[in-house]
Amino acid sequence: MSKTIVLIPARMASTRLPGKPLADIHGLPMIVHVLRRAQAAHIGEAVVATDSEAIQAAVEKAGGRAVMTRADHVSGSDRIFEALEALDPEHRFEIVVNVQGDLPTIEPADIRAALTPLADPAVDIATLAAVIVDAAERGNPNVVKAIGAKVAPGRLHARTFTRANASGPGPHYHHIGLYAYRRAALERFVKLPPSANEQREKLEQLRALDAGMRIDIAVVNTVPLGVDTPEELAKARAMLAG
Repeated sequence: MSKTIVLIPARMASTRLPGKPLADIHGLPMIVHVLRRAQAAHIGEAVVATDSEAIQAAVEKAGGRAVMTRADHVSGSDRIFEALEALDPEHRFEIVVNVQGDLPTIEPADIRAALTPLADPAVDIATLAAVIVDAAERGNPNVVKAIGAKVAPGRLHARTFTRANASGPGPHYHHIGLYAYRRAALERFVKLPPSANEQREKLEQLRALDAGMRIDIAVVNTVPLGVDTPEELAKARAMLAG
């Protein structure tokens, strides 16, 4: 575990919920809730990677650690790679867990679960999914579906990810955008050009699959709430009350 680091990318550029990482949830900024859940996973140090001095200040005020990165990154994976290189030029960390900064209800146990597939040396990247239980999600293009072959109880070898309607016999899986990378896989990934499938589906993880990288999925019980709108922020506040 000492060879694992958790990095949480956070920026202020949300259009649907301006200032999202600093949105107050019961007296703490949302980014601090995410940081504390990452710390509670007990898999390694958790650090926020940001381009905002306001986010850095909020994290440090709460006793956390933040590292400043460039403002022109196009994705969270690019941001965490810059942060990783700055934090660890000696390459001590072998596994990097990317936890999105808008998941204030993520379960620490689910963050830990993302490491499980990496016990198999054939796996480059691990991620999470949960069984779809709400039929409406099957046809919702905002719900990314993970498709894969079962290789062990609670683990799938990813074949693809799609926004298309889920069809055919289940179970169907709701992809959760949390990733655990081998360091070499992250470095390779951020240097790859966007693939055609990635651009068509607007799903970054397809770049890795198209390049022949192996992604395995740990199946968890619930999907954390991603906060992108004022309505979702209100829901997060209600879920975290008390």
